[in-house]
Amino acid sequence: MKKRKFGLAMSFVLAAGTILGACGTSDDKDNASDGKGKDDNFTVAMVTDVGGVDDKSFNQSAWEGLQAYGKENGLEKGKKGFDYLQSQSDADYATNLNNLARQDFDLIYGIGFMMKGAIEDIASQQKDAHFALVDEVVDQPNVASIMFKEQEASFLAGVAAGLATKTNKIGFIGGVESPVIERFHSGFIAGVKASNPDAEIVANYAGAFDKAELGQTIASKMYSSKVDVIFHAAGGTGNGLFKEARDLKAKDPSRELWAIGVDSDQVDEGKVGDHNIVLTSALKRVDNAVKDVATQAKDGDFPGGKEILFGLKEDGVGLAEVNEELSNKDEVVKAVDEWKEKIKSGDVEVPSSIKDAESFKAN
Repeated sequence: MKKRKFGLAMSFVLAAGTILGACGTSDDKDNASDGKGKDDNFTVAMVTDVGGVDDKSFNQSAWEGLQAYGKENGLEKGKKGFDYLQSQSDADYATNLNNLARQDFDLIYGIGFMMKGAIEDIASQQKDAHFALVDEVVDQPNVASIMFKEQEASFLAGVAAGLATKTNKIGFIGGVESPVIERFHSGFIAGVKASNPDAEIVANYAGAFDKAELGQTIASKMYSSKVDVIFHAAGGTGNGLFKEARDLKAKDPSRELWAIGVDSDQVDEGKVGDHNIVLTSALKRVDNAVKDVATQAKDGDFPGGKEILFGLKEDGVGLAEVNEELSNKDEVVKAVDEWKEKIKSGDVEVPSSIKDAESFKAN
């Protein structure tokens, strides 16, 4: 009887050992494919603002940066590599950020200043997670704040606009009034003043980043009032500017009118037959910044609690190529290059507020 009990006891021990061994093997597999141990992948993800990942502007640039990071590190889209969640409204921000944190992504981006509150809340709850916010500053140790000198890019766009206009009437379409858009607006004013102090600038804010139809209505009113160059800093709302400019050019191919893109090179939005109505684009290299910060974090140097500022010097902003159809293209390119060097050297400080822009005087 004792031998039988001993035999049963040994059977249970062996069975338990087998089960525990199996669990250990499963954990090892999980560790090889999850978090920092999953094939040593450093995983990244982002939450878009309401403009969406295909806004042909800000969010799309950020996504391209994540894709470039993924390609450089041999990652694929998904939980084991890089991914995004799209926000349909601002109510989605916190939910999406929390969702990605629970999926154990190593670094999570919030794209846009409108996500500041959500990042503050989720970062304070998920203290072991790392976040990066674009266009606003959050003072928490697990949040890196990515900022840009948008005014430097828009200054160069203003220089180009001031030299391209034939009517001396130039337009600016803003999205939501905010420090970010004010920097775009201010730099543009200063740039126009630098190249053409006689030009008048007409400005209108749409109050949204995702209303293309409203952007088109604003652009229509501007073009009909003799404005011949319009710069937008309005995200998806700016797509309406391009549509209006294309429609007008299609009706009258001889008419000289221009649109200036923002964030990404939006030249593809300007095609009208053999023509293109995009003069240039004020580049905000969100893609470069997103990729750079992800690489820093992967290498063990996550800039948590810090503000990282990207300007012309850091290749964080710039100006896209000037349209070949512009009759005085060479003059414009020369002027842009000269002002670019003045800004990089510190000889010229571009204003970041409307008040300072209005009193700006070119050296």
